Amino acid sequence: MPETSFQGQIVDTEPASDVFLVIGIPGCGKSSVSAELARRFPLGAHIEGDHLQDLIVAGGHLPSPEEDLEADRQLLLRARNAAVLARSFHAAGVVPVIDDVVVRRAHLDFYREQLKGLPLRLIVLAPSAEVVSRRVAERDKVLADDWSFLDEALRKELTGEGIWFDSSELSLADTVDAVLADGRV
Repeated sequence: MPETSFQGQIVDTEPASDVFLVIGIPGCGKSSVSAELARRFPLGAHIEGDHLQDLIVAGGHLPSPEEDLEADRQLLLRARNAAVLARSFHAAGVVPVIDDVVVRRAHLDFYREQLKGLPLRLIVLAPSAEVVSRRVAERDKVLADDWSFLDEALRKELTGEGIWFDSSELSLADTVDAVLADGRV
């Protein structure tokens, strides 16, 4: 590589058009939909909350159904780090698509604060609980706990927030098409 390869290079360009936050319960299709959504843009990045959690290689506390204040703190840390990455990609003209399990108002409010000033598009994936259970049973990724109870929390605390998609009867491509076809996106 020539010595002048990076001279005069500018990382930040025209900002990206949107920043997506795709939320829902475990098994609803967030990661698959987010990766495919990011691929639909000329420049797109998929920021997966689970992968950010995996960066903590010592002392990590995974979410659990029982109260764990350290796990809660680490969830907010991963949200902050997802927002830092999203800001960086957005400024460089890359559409960031964050996916994370967000079912509580306080968690969503934290994300919104971290992403303040960006053109945020909140996408809520909400297939039926029965479909999620079937998808979880069919996939390679094994969940340590049954998280189906989060569906009720999501619907109770976040109804009316963002754009909701019941992807129960939609393929991956159809779900992404629906997200992109929505007039607010």
